[in-house]
Amino acid sequence: MDLDLGQLRALSAAVSGGTFEAAARALHVTPSAISQRLRALEVATGRVLLVRSRPVRPTGSGEVLLRLARQVELLAGDTLAELDADGAGGPAPRGVQTLPIAVNADSLATWALPALAPLAGSACFEIHREDEGRTASLLREGTVVAAVTTDAEPVSGCSVTRLGAMRYRPLVAAARAREWFPDGPTAQALARAPVVVFDREDDLQHRYLRRRLPGTQRAAQPPVHHVPSSADFLTAVRLGLGWGMLPDLQSRPDEADGSLVDVDPSGAVDVVLHWQQWKLRSASLDRVAAAVTAAARRHLVQ
Repeated sequence: MDLDLGQLRALSAAVSGGTFEAAARALHVTPSAISQRLRALEVATGRVLLVRSRPVRPTGSGEVLLRLARQVELLAGDTLAELDADGAGGPAPRGVQTLPIAVNADSLATWALPALAPLAGSACFEIHREDEGRTASLLREGTVVAAVTTDAEPVSGCSVTRLGAMRYRPLVAAARAREWFPDGPTAQALARAPVVVFDREDDLQHRYLRRRLPGTQRAAQPPVHHVPSSADFLTAVRLGLGWGMLPDLQSRPDEADGSLVDVDPSGAVDVVLHWQQWKLRSASLDRVAAAVTAAARRHLVQ
């Protein structure tokens, strides 16, 4: 079975844009042409590849072909960049390549963006912010070419490199520490004190509570505030909405000036991060990997 590159590009553009109309604009064709290419690809493979929802989403078979489509795009982009660098009197250089990668919010707010910034002239980044425990799923779907993840088991077709650990500690506004924890992090205080949580998938605070509370109180349900932004999470803790697990990379200035205090100096939790990327001979992807791993060595706990 031969796969048509134009049809694969239509699949990738449809998933990226969410609609056939967006894919048509990206590829400078009509929505009807996108529909025809996708239908032809489904006939060629004998599989339904897209759920025609809004936004469209790939089926399991579609995810397999989407990975292929984006791998071809990545390799083609590297090849064109190499030809542009050769500069043998050909057409004008093309635009820089776009690399979709997945990064967790706390890494974005601290060390990851500074690591990527020096590469801004040679690549464009489509960053997917996702919990570090779920970023690997974006690799499996073909949505991204690389991810910062807690998953040490490589996704099929990917390589994995250990980056190091982000260290989190339970911090609280200084005034609230005196109010909620006058005798320190006792089981009674932790069972009652309000807690700030990133979102409903964030288990970091409750992981600390399960470790710190005795068996009879591990089912305690303290008041919870959900603040799904890394910067606003820090602000919420600083303003006294509740205590929360904050990464050292983010909280140091507030601890230095006394705005935040450590609820439990022995309560640090390390979240080990890994870099997973497609196993492709890609110069652009290798440059990103080198920048990310170098920054991780400087900033994360090794």
